[in-house]
Amino acid sequence: MSTYVFKAMDLTGAKATGEVDAESKQIVNDQLKQRGLIVLDIADKHQSKELELPFLNRIKPADLTILTRQLATMVNSGMTILRALYVLEAQTENEKLATTISLVRKDVEAGLPLSDALERHPKVFNPLFVAMTRAGETGGVLDSALMRVADQLESADSLRRQVKAAMAYPLVVMGFAVSVLIALVVFLVPVFVGTFKQFGGDLPTITKFTVGLSHAMTGYWWAFILGGFGLSWAFKNWKRSDSGRKTWDTFKLRIPMKIGDIVQKIALARWSRTLSALVSAGVPLMQALEITGQTAGNWCVEKAMGDVIESVRQGGTIAEPLKDAPVFPGMVTHMIGVGEETGAMDTMLSKIADFYEDQVAAAVKQLASILEPVMIILVGGMVGFIVISMYMPLFKVYDSIK
Repeated sequence: MSTYVFKAMDLTGAKATGEVDAESKQIVNDQLKQRGLIVLDIADKHQSKELELPFLNRIKPADLTILTRQLATMVNSGMTILRALYVLEAQTENEKLATTISLVRKDVEAGLPLSDALERHPKVFNPLFVAMTRAGETGGVLDSALMRVADQLESADSLRRQVKAAMAYPLVVMGFAVSVLIALVVFLVPVFVGTFKQFGGDLPTITKFTVGLSHAMTGYWWAFILGGFGLSWAFKNWKRSDSGRKTWDTFKLRIPMKIGDIVQKIALARWSRTLSALVSAGVPLMQALEITGQTAGNWCVEKAMGDVIESVRQGGTIAEPLKDAPVFPGMVTHMIGVGEETGAMDTMLSKIADFYEDQVAAAVKQLASILEPVMIILVGGMVGFIVISMYMPLFKVYDSIK
């Protein structure tokens, strides 16, 4: 027999918590229902002592997309939301996602609308997901709204995978180059140092630098590791701050070698796809604009959306403030203007998203072809620097003998 901790509420809305000894959670659930309580949560009392590693059980975008499509299909077939959630909870393989669905199902069972239940888990269901679900509930078209959410998640995941696939080669080459550099400095340079001591005399500056780097890496290797983790931690915290996020997002748009151009196109594709999905689902315009700004992923786009919201509140248009935002090209503002005039805003936004997603795919391939020779030159330069710095004293000795 195990001890379970429960959270429940009675018919008046009063909260109730406690502990129950039972053979299973189902038995606890039955006992609480017999007492006239609405079950909110049941957990093992000792569950909090278990070690959890979130990165080993994270929710992948593909898992969430599949779950959303399955929920839309079951709702469309006439199945009740509660029964559909039971089915999803039982068949979902991802433990964290299954736990989240279980909590959502309990909230729905307690009388909450599906959108409100999803809103309680912002780390899994973003504002876009919640808003489109709420719009589907209000309009009685929950199945089509969920299908639009699935399409949006699928498009975003596809875009993300394209960029990751293109950057895999440069990252592997860079990792190889750093590994070779460390191996040369740690293992090869000390062999030459003993030879240099026999020669005597003053070493060239480039050789002194390499020898000093070797001594530092072999004698204070722990400092390099701690420094690397420290810099990474400081950088992540700086990016999360308001000033750091503003500076970093602005800098990303200006990175040379077409990297900034790709960042801009990704931001525009995400922005237009999100706003198109929200408008198509029937979400009120002001709410759609606010959610689009929250999920833009770039401070420059978010700032532009703030100006748009202010313009709309004062009776203005969406296109006019976008003309003053450098991140939005003229083509986008003109198409948005046409969409507002013709009442086909969602169609125009969808076309903009399709255009920039295609542009990202082409730009990413072009970037990969540019980075290949750059990486080769970089690796050759790093290895060549070490080799030349080690052989320069030998050339100097040869010249003196000659």
